Amino acid sequence: MRTHRLIFPLAILALIALVPLSGNAQEAKLKIRVTPKQAYVFVDGKAIGDGHRTVSLPAGAHEVGVYNYGYRPDVRSVTLTAGQTTTHEVSLQAAGGSLTGPWGRIQIEGGDRAAVLLNGKTPDYLVGHGDEFNHDFIWKQELIVPPGTHQLTLLRDGSEIWSGTVTVAANQKVTVHAGGAQKTADWSRGRSLTLVPRFKAGWASATVAVGAPMISSFTANPAEIRCGQSSRLAWQTSEATGATLENEAVSPSGEKLVSPRATTTYHLVATGPGGRNTQSAAVNVNAGVTAALSAAPDSIRYHRIGEKVVEHTSSTLTWSSANAESVAIDPLGAVSPSGSRSVQPAPRQTAAGPVNETVTYTLAATNACGGSATRSASLRITGAIEAAPEVLLHSVFFPTDYPDENRPDLGLLASQRRALSLLADGFKKYLEADPGAQLLLEAHADERRSRDYNRALGQFADNFICGRANKIYENQ
Repeated sequence: MRTHRLIFPLAILALIALVPLSGNAQEAKLKIRVTPKQAYVFVDGKAIGDGHRTVSLPAGAHEVGVYNYGYRPDVRSVTLTAGQTTTHEVSLQAAGGSLTGPWGRIQIEGGDRAAVLLNGKTPDYLVGHGDEFNHDFIWKQELIVPPGTHQLTLLRDGSEIWSGTVTVAANQKVTVHAGGAQKTADWSRGRSLTLVPRFKAGWASATVAVGAPMISSFTANPAEIRCGQSSRLAWQTSEATGATLENEAVSPSGEKLVSPRATTTYHLVATGPGGRNTQSAAVNVNAGVTAALSAAPDSIRYHRIGEKVVEHTSSTLTWSSANAESVAIDPLGAVSPSGSRSVQPAPRQTAAGPVNETVTYTLAATNACGGSATRSASLRITGAIEAAPEVLLHSVFFPTDYPDENRPDLGLLASQRRALSLLADGFKKYLEADPGAQLLLEAHADERRSRDYNRALGQFADNFICGRANKIYENQ
């Protein structure tokens, strides 16, 4: 039994030694040293406290921000090693000089060491901590603000302990209790203040004067544009930690290209611990479209015989437009904003007869801003449409044994000469409709006499008719 009593405690001790201390194995320490000593520390966006301090954090990378009103903030990533202490020293750089009033004052009770944020809930809106603004004895501890309504937020140990609005008039003091109670009193000292430093702290005193955000310039260049063009918005602010342009977050000072499709007024809002300021800039959009369309000459000729167009002149359409993104000419379709094109419209008429018609071309120019213009040009078509001439084909008869070698130009009777003349005249007119047409003439003899004799007789007749027809054709 004794042996068992001795072994049992030793076994328990050995088991305890083997079990790791899970709660502290991944912890690290961050030792922070700040200047000025009133600066407030935020880790991963959470309020930690003011001044020098050492905090325990999980090992790994953390965002450490150090803030003090009147100084440029310092935000860096710090990597902590488990079981080790990392020292992080920050010396803030002063930014800006003194400010002028009018002024009101906020006194905070019950918010000792709590981070005080004004008109915003991110560390950029820090103005100090509660112990800097909690009394009005010989050693002043005061938060001086522009007159107006302000959103006051108190943070402690990463949590919000109170938030609400405080309305401060010029030369008045509002005492705010962390629970929400407020009391307003006259503050005669405000009447004597001229230039006040943004931050001033002594052994037992502190004064923080918060400036209202200012927009020193907000311009649109150019202030007037055509549809589709751009304007450059540019702005400069001071005492601002953030800004929005048409509800979109932008840097406190910067520029942006805009291409509005209608006249637009842009609103820039600058925000900071001292409140907000708004300024506007307008961009005027000229949506008007100008256009011109003409046809030269304004009349063309059209002449058709049968299916053959023997005359068809053309005209030139010339057009121009300005401030237009889309241009079309009916019936041509889409065209470039300016240009020219040869046109040769045919008449709608198909039946034979005189032609006298008007064709209208209509230009429509538009842009995405709602601008539009319509212009028309008329083109007259004159001329005629004729049916194809009829060629009357006839047989031409010679007396017996005419013509022959001794009488090559004789034998055609007067009636047959007239028939040949009608044939030549009709064919000549037909050539106007079909210049490539050909007329085939053939000569035949009857069965009397020999084959060779008849072949020679037909050849003489063929030559006679062709020669006679050519003379008639040339004399027309």
